[in-house]
Amino acid sequence: MTMLRRRLTINGIVQGVGFRPFIYSLARDIGLVGSVYNTSDGVKVELQGNITQLDQFESRLHAEAPPLSTIISVDIEDITAQDDSEFTIVASHDNTSVSTLISPDVALCDDCKAELFEEKNSRYKYPFINCTNCGPRYTIIENIPYDRPFTSMKHFPLCKACHTEYQDPGDRRFHAQPNACPECGPHVWLTDQKGERIESTDPVSKTVELLLVGKILAIKGLGGFHLAVDACNADAVAQLRLAKGRDAKPLALMVRDLATAQTLVYLSQLEIETLGSIQAPILLCTSKLDTNIAPNIAPGNDRLGIMLPYTPLHHLLLSGKLDTLVMTSANFSEEPICIDNDEALTRLADLADFFLLHNRDIYLRTDDSVVMELSGEIRPIRRSRGYAPRPIFTRRKGPSILAVGGELKNVVGLSKDEKVFLSQHIGDLENLEAFEFFKMTIAHIQRIFEIEPELIVHDLHPEYLSTKWAKDQNIPLLGVQHHHAHLAACMAENSLEEPVIGIIMDGTGYGTDGTIWGGEFLVGDPTGFERKAHFEPMPLPGGEAAIRSPWRIGLGYLHQVFGTNLPDIPALKDHDIQPIIQMLNANINSPLTSSCGRLFDAVAALSGGRQEIRYEAQAAIEFMQAAGNRLGSDYSNFEFQQSESEQTISITNVMHDLVQRIQAGKNIESISQWFHYSLIKTFTSISLELSRETGIKQLVLSGGVFQNNLLIEGLQTELNQAGLEVFTHAQVPTNDGGLALGQVIIGQNYLRK
Repeated sequence: MTMLRRRLTINGIVQGVGFRPFIYSLARDIGLVGSVYNTSDGVKVELQGNITQLDQFESRLHAEAPPLSTIISVDIEDITAQDDSEFTIVASHDNTSVSTLISPDVALCDDCKAELFEEKNSRYKYPFINCTNCGPRYTIIENIPYDRPFTSMKHFPLCKACHTEYQDPGDRRFHAQPNACPECGPHVWLTDQKGERIESTDPVSKTVELLLVGKILAIKGLGGFHLAVDACNADAVAQLRLAKGRDAKPLALMVRDLATAQTLVYLSQLEIETLGSIQAPILLCTSKLDTNIAPNIAPGNDRLGIMLPYTPLHHLLLSGKLDTLVMTSANFSEEPICIDNDEALTRLADLADFFLLHNRDIYLRTDDSVVMELSGEIRPIRRSRGYAPRPIFTRRKGPSILAVGGELKNVVGLSKDEKVFLSQHIGDLENLEAFEFFKMTIAHIQRIFEIEPELIVHDLHPEYLSTKWAKDQNIPLLGVQHHHAHLAACMAENSLEEPVIGIIMDGTGYGTDGTIWGGEFLVGDPTGFERKAHFEPMPLPGGEAAIRSPWRIGLGYLHQVFGTNLPDIPALKDHDIQPIIQMLNANINSPLTSSCGRLFDAVAALSGGRQEIRYEAQAAIEFMQAAGNRLGSDYSNFEFQQSESEQTISITNVMHDLVQRIQAGKNIESISQWFHYSLIKTFTSISLELSRETGIKQLVLSGGVFQNNLLIEGLQTELNQAGLEVFTHAQVPTNDGGLALGQVIIGQNYLRK
């Protein structure tokens, strides 16, 4: 038969995941000759054989690809036959364009875990065991292509045994860039607060001993440091909270295994699969009563954040006397997570008693991802380790856009062709450290994907640090309204292009009229939108101070509805309300907002719920949980006021009904059930009216309020029963962590026009 030669350019997540040895083995098995090599364009494969062999290769390529790989495209060209005698793997080639994708960091695989605890294995209890199927990726990459000299492993020359594995295409560690062993690789050591080494033949076992006596340990991990304490020691948890400045927000737990998790939380089959996935996120689960963990881990919250060990070091820590650890990001409240040893010893000296350090550098800090099962799907609350920088794929290729996100839960986005690369979670841009992390992340992601943006897209809010940074760059700019970005993000991840109805509910977003939006019904697409309905703007007495003190918001709502004839509400009896009333009467520092998040805060506080919050949305979360995952049997209708172009959803009727329920002695459980059902009925009514008016049947839900499981599940059911097609978020967070995706899509459409 005639010998043919083809060159394949394979794009996707195909570097650092055992792809070249797979190609090598497959080609040799079929009897093909040629070569495979990495380039910045992807993996190149040259194949020579007869037509039957070549067709068999292409068929098996997709069916048998390695588990961590993702093939996005395969470009094939016929080239001139050569006189190769075998199939080989050759050194990486470089050129000027980057199309390949980089794998996220992934959890320890079963094979490596087995070797970790195998006494006769050369890597027995070695905290950095890994192979092509697991371990660090994104956090250790300095540049591309993904080869050892461009990672933080460049400081550790391979020993003879590791080098043999690295060069053997039949070995599980063939070209595993982080490959190492105790002889040639990174190592761990233990220090006190001053950085003085504590001599120990087994620093990990010594760490466990310290944790068991109530000490706080700063432990260097995959994407940064964790602060760890024994989860059964309430005093240690209290001390950690005090040191970290986190007096109420729930703390994440790392548990030894699935069996341990099931003693603490209820798990569905989908949640079990998620816990054990290669992403190994923190999963927010419904907690069980009467567990052995400290009660101050998640006070006032019916959920626990649980994750399984995802590095060999974690498995070692939890293999003996400890089976559950508090593992929270190592930072003072709202600062970025620490990644460097010296930085940790400086910044965490007042937080941790001891430090478990290692000498494998982390190039890019990456927090743990947080997910939750909502309405039958696993949805990201924080998309970071395990997921970033895997791109979101869009329906069409577009120009390169840099989107700088918002102020809270910041994530930046950078697009190339049909791919949108979203960064790991950066956090709230409220301090210099976070802002520096924001700038470093932009530089890093531009470098490793070699993308020069044609346009920077930012939020309309003029005081956001991300907006101010964007305006300092010498690149064309586009300001995008906050809730329009939410709508476009949900459209993008669901591959929607025709106009939709958007129910966008959150806490804060700068409106086109200069007021604070947050309870919006929009009709539009990435090219533009109309604001069709929104909640009645209500005052926030004291601005940001009101957000921290929801009783102030409640008082502002009462004042707006009842004027000076305020009703008698028990929840307000212990507050000095006169200064706030004077502020409202004089309209001093009382900005108006249509925010649904603030409406939740007001109703929660007036109903006897949280009066002062210690973390974002605490009042609304506890109010939702008070409903016991049940909706009421009755509801109240919000009234509407129609202007020429939009409806205002009046608060008056519902506030009167709320006061009647409070004064009748209804408890917070029944009020929460009634209020949630009232919102669902109102949202459905408005959606149907807008659908009749526009002819649009497709509807998207976005914004942080839709992390409320009672609301989203009830609303989806009602809307579907009403004949509307509902789309939600499952790839990016519904909160502001998804804004950058919407900003990118709006920017691409802007440049196309």
